[in-house]
Amino acid sequence: MVEIKNLNKQFNNIEILKNINLTIESNKTTVVIGPSGSGKTTLLRCINVLETPDSGKITINNDTIDFSKHKLSKHEINKFRKKTGMVFQSFNLFPHRTALENIIEGPITVLKTPKAEAIKEAEILLDKIGLSDKRNNYPHQLSGGQQQRIAIARALAMKPDILLFDEPTSALDPELEIEVLNLIKDLSKENYTILIVTHKMSFARDVSDKIVFVDHGEILQEGTYEDLNNSSTDRIKQFLNLIN
Repeated sequence: MVEIKNLNKQFNNIEILKNINLTIESNKTTVVIGPSGSGKTTLLRCINVLETPDSGKITINNDTIDFSKHKLSKHEINKFRKKTGMVFQSFNLFPHRTALENIIEGPITVLKTPKAEAIKEAEILLDKIGLSDKRNNYPHQLSGGQQQRIAIARALAMKPDILLFDEPTSALDPELEIEVLNLIKDLSKENYTILIVTHKMSFARDVSDKIVFVDHGEILQEGTYEDLNNSSTDRIKQFLNLIN
């Protein structure tokens, strides 16, 4: 379980996240929606500690980091970051490494997994994502959808407590988007704890156990797809009418 309490973040004296309180249940898929600039990506980056919140607490499976107390050491940040697996919009694969090498890099260098074991686990993941035949291909030899699937396998290889997806298909054309969405749908049926930022409501409906609506750095409502679709909050109704 992931618990976020009283989380705040500012950039240039502008409040991006305002007193965020959120529980992300284990083995469930939580989807964050809302307009551009509402703080969705910043929330993910704070959980991954790519951004350091100004105050508040984040707990991942009984390991708590309190951002109000002191400046965090690199060791504290790296230890906490190991608990998360981040999948970015733009893949972020190492261009000079093959698909297999991209997947094994983290386990070997961060988790200190023996290389032979890391390769064996990576081959299982390549089979899981349907890209065993691309193990020796470099990113430039792969389609955007294939690169994103490798990025997902790379995140899975770290055996994180929570998987974070930041608009995972926004850089893909519709045909390539489908293969990535289908993979994430399959993962949502397994025992992964997942948090996804997306603008695709049909996808949110299909994969979510809970949807969280964020606007101007605040959570306006959380609940099932049906709860939000039947919301009495004018801002949510306005947003959903525009994108549905």
